[in-house]
Amino acid sequence: MQTTSPLLAELDALPARWEVDGTLTAPVAAVAALLLAVTEGRVGDDNLLVLAKASTARQGAMSVVAATGVGAYRAELAGPVEPVEIQVDRERSRMAVQSWYAGVHAVTACPAGTWVTHRVHRVLPDHPGFAAGIAEIGLRARMALDLRHVLGVIADRLGC
Repeated sequence: MQTTSPLLAELDALPARWEVDGTLTAPVAAVAALLLAVTEGRVGDDNLLVLAKASTARQGAMSVVAATGVGAYRAELAGPVEPVEIQVDRERSRMAVQSWYAGVHAVTACPAGTWVTHRVHRVLPDHPGFAAGIAEIGLRARMALDLRHVLGVIADRLGC
C-alpha cells in the first residue's frame, strides 16, 4: 500500500490559499490516468499535463526525471531555475507540485462524473522563480486558465 508522500502530507496540513475546480463527464479512473501521467521525458500534454502550458515546457526546455521515493519526480528546467518537485499518489488520485508555489491537483467522483481541484497551499517568495506580487495579483486567474486548459486536453482525449 502506498503511503502519502512527504510533500503531500506537508501540504495537507496547510490551509488552501487559492482553489479552482472543474468537472468532466468522464469516469474518475480515466481522468486520473491522464491527469496523473508522469514519466521520465519531455513535459507535454501526455506527460505532466499540469505543467505542459508553462513557457519552458512549450519551448521543450522542461524534462521529468525520477527522484527518490514512490511517485517522486523532478521537472528540470533549462536555465538557473531550481527543479520542480512532483509527488504522485495514484491510489488517492492526487499530485503535488512545488516550484515557487506548492499545490495539489486532486480527482474525485461527483454526480456529473469527475471533479478536479487545484489548490495552492504555499508560496515560496525566496524561490528564484518567484516574482514579487504575482502570488497576490492574478495567481487564481492563472490557475483557473491553466486548469481549463488541462480539462480541455483531457475532455478532448476522452471525447466528453
